[in-house]
Parts: sequence; C-alpha cells; structure tokens
Amino acid sequence: MSEPDRPAAPPAGNEPAVRIRLDLAYDGTEFSGWAAQPGLRTVEGELRRGLGTILRTEPPRLVVGGRTDAGVHARGSVVHTDVDAAAWESLPGRSDRAPAQAALSRLAGVLPPDIVVRRATVVSTDFDARFSALRRRYSYRLCDRPALADPLRRRDTVIVPRPLDCEAMNTAADMLCGLHDFAAFCRPREGATTIRTLEGFSWQRPTEGVLEGTVVADAFCHSMVRALVGAVVAIGQGRQEPGWAAAVLAARRRDPAVMVMPAHGLCLEEIIYPPTHELGARATQARAVRELP
Repeated sequence: MSEPDRPAAPPAGNEPAVRIRLDLAYDGTEFSGWAAQPGLRTVEGELRRGLGTILRTEPPRLVVGGRTDAGVHARGSVVHTDVDAAAWESLPGRSDRAPAQAALSRLAGVLPPDIVVRRATVVSTDFDARFSALRRRYSYRLCDRPALADPLRRRDTVIVPRPLDCEAMNTAADMLCGLHDFAAFCRPREGATTIRTLEGFSWQRPTEGVLEGTVVADAFCHSMVRALVGAVVAIGQGRQEPGWAAAVLAARRRDPAVMVMPAHGLCLEEIIYPPTHELGARATQARAVRELP
C-alpha cells in the first residue's frame, strides 16, 4: 500500500493558485494502481505528467477521492489539484475557449487512451477530493456461466466456475450493511481506522450468466470491496451459510476462508459530494477518527 494522500501542494513561489477539480475515467488493466510508484506505470503518474505538459509547469501534486489498486477500473474518479493561476488562464492560447475547455482538449492530446478526463472545473479551496466526499460507489461484475462469457468484457468481468445464488448473496450482503469495524475485510494499515459505514451492498442479474454487485460506503479500506465480494461469492456458491459473512465481520479478524476477488472485476463508479456550502464541514468531519458507539 502506498503512502496516504498528502494535501495538494500550491505552486512554488508566491504566484496565486487556483484549485481545479478533474473528473476522470480509466481502464485499470495496464496500470499498477492509482498511486505514483517509481518505475511503474500508474494513473497518478500519467495524469501528473499530462498536466505538467499542458500547463508548462512542474507536474502538480494530486489528491484523489478514491485510490484504486492495480487492475481496478474507474468511471467516476475525482481529483483536485492547485495550479498556477496564470498557467491555467493561458491554456486557451489565442482561442476564445474557456480554460476548462482548453484543458480537456489539451489533456486528450497528451494522455494515453486508457485515461479520459471528462470534466475540469474551478472549485473553492474548501473542496477536497478525498475528505469532502460523502460516499463512494463501486461495482463488481461476475460471470457464473463460462459458456456465456463475453470475450469483449474479459477485462472487467471475473468468471467463476459455479452457478451463483443471487438471492443468498443479497441476504448475506444485507447483513453486512451499517456502521461496523470492517477489520475482517481489510488489509490493516498502522494508525488507520477500519470503521466504516457500508450504506448499500446488493446484487442483480442484468443478463443471463452475469451478476453485477453494487457497493456503497462513506469510505473503504484497502481491499475491502474485493474481500466483501469474496465472502458473498462463497455463500452464493453454497460453500457457506448466509450468516457466515456476518459472523466473520463480528470476529474483526481476517479469515483465510474469505477470498479477495480479482481486481479487474471492480470499478469505481461514482464519488458523491455535498453542496458547495457544506464542503468544508464535511472535510473536517471526515478527518476525525471514527469510533463505534
């Protein structure tokens, strides 16, 4: 696990800065996760380089709303960064475009095809992509009929060999919702809490042979979603009873019977933020250490 996010650094010197929110999507297949790591291709590394290129500055530091591991995808990732105001205003050059419009077209020209920045917005300094977030929504995609597997979806769908009982999986998933210590489903990090509020966890079958899970929480620990999915898959395959996952949760320790599912079935779909006037208060609340009642 990489280091925790640091606040975005303002531009060097005394130049005025502007805070920019970027909404982006990426195919995580060829990335070693979000966080920049020496010698590895990462989403953060590519995006920083792209921003440095179009702004003609040092690559700015980024704060992301939801980190992803190697192979995990995103449709709704959000980052913020503080950049030199003059460099931002100069992006349109001689055109009559707004800086945000120019930023999108210029980033499209320098970023690799597996990253797309969909929106660039000037925001107040109260906005923090990580701490201002109210909740994150992930999806997980499974195929339990290998003969029906779509080869065009092989990068975002995990094939399981046995049929899954969607109803049993939903029963088990519902038992996990609420404010809990999810230590049993997380890779612990020194000094970090594993208390989270799981707001929703459900499964549906959009087509024959395919299951799609939706997982929503205020925040997630490292590997938490994939471990939760692994627990209910064991129940869906009939290897465990529906109440087993809740018993693992209550034990607050890792259970070797819980399989952490492959990364490529997971996608960060959305990060939800409060209204502008509540951003600062939400960030303060999110920074506080959570405890169980």
